[in-house]
Amino acid sequence: MIRKAFLMEVKPGMIDAYEKSHNPIWPELYETLKSHGLKNYSIFYHEETNQLFGYVEIDDVEKFNKLPEQEICRKWWAEMKKYLVCKAPGDSKAKEDELRMVFHID
Repeated sequence: MIRKAFLMEVKPGMIDAYEKSHNPIWPELYETLKSHGLKNYSIFYHEETNQLFGYVEIDDVEKFNKLPEQEICRKWWAEMKKYLVCKAPGDSKAKEDELRMVFHID
């Protein structure tokens, strides 16, 4: 199992809409994420900075890296751009900064 973590930033005033969009996520997106080996996926919000911390466990990096090929993922990312900060206006998805794990205990 491989652990991945990342940071994103919510646009000011958009956390409620972002949270609502995830409860629940689209069924087709859920099935796609599961079929690509994602599990134990959580996103946390830090109010003071408007940052989101995402954590997910995956089985296979190659499978995970094929998510951008999935049309449902591209549609979801386009929808999320309403709520999240992007690096540039024309980006296909919100800015995600991957984090490097420096410590873990089971």
